[in-house]
Amino acid sequence: MRINKYISETGYCSRRETNRLIAAGRITINGRLCEEGADVEPEDIVLIDGKEIPVNDCEPVYLALNKPIGIVCTAAEQVEGNIIQYVNYPSRIFAIGRLDKASEGLIFLTNDGDIVNKMMRSEHNHDKEYVVTVDKPVTDEFVRAMSQGVEIMNVVTKPCEVYKHSENVFRIILTQGLNLQIRRMCKALGYRVLKLERIRIMNVTLSGLERGQWRHLEKQELEKLLSMLNRERH
Repeated sequence: MRINKYISETGYCSRRETNRLIAAGRITINGRLCEEGADVEPEDIVLIDGKEIPVNDCEPVYLALNKPIGIVCTAAEQVEGNIIQYVNYPSRIFAIGRLDKASEGLIFLTNDGDIVNKMMRSEHNHDKEYVVTVDKPVTDEFVRAMSQGVEIMNVVTKPCEVYKHSENVFRIILTQGLNLQIRRMCKALGYRVLKLERIRIMNVTLSGLERGQWRHLEKQELEKLLSMLNRERH
């Protein structure tokens, strides 16, 4: 099993966070520094900071947070304003995906490594909906260009749904998660993002969550979310 999958399934941290730990030289396998992409056998001894990985015997936790601006989506304790310290949940959890520091809105946190892996696989095309305020009027040409795909970072973004909401505000539904994607798309078209809020991930919305608040996913929400993810495996 790949080291990233192995550690994420313990509930210690996500696959992405595992890469950061590897780069920092904090993971060893059988006493040797772990390299990115390493495989782990059942008999191997994996340590983080010289200690065994805690066994995750807690009940699965699935949280929805309305992230404020300024909170950083990392579990790194040395980062001021990191999302884990902000939520201050009594057991170990980690964020699914990211919202950049200057953005706000819906993000999930969990101790379930399996759901993280399913949601982070880009080929699953999970809907994420955002409301975006820009520095000048949203034109029909802008909406058309955004929806058809914009060249950023030497790739053309996937076609997506874009709707004008008001003079300087639009809604966008992405099935892609490139780094700072919406901000880069807008910049490529001569616009600057003033406010970016994620309002929905798949079937879960911000409904009932004030800025900075978190809640457990409701039973029906979670069942539908897991059902959608499980269907995608077939």
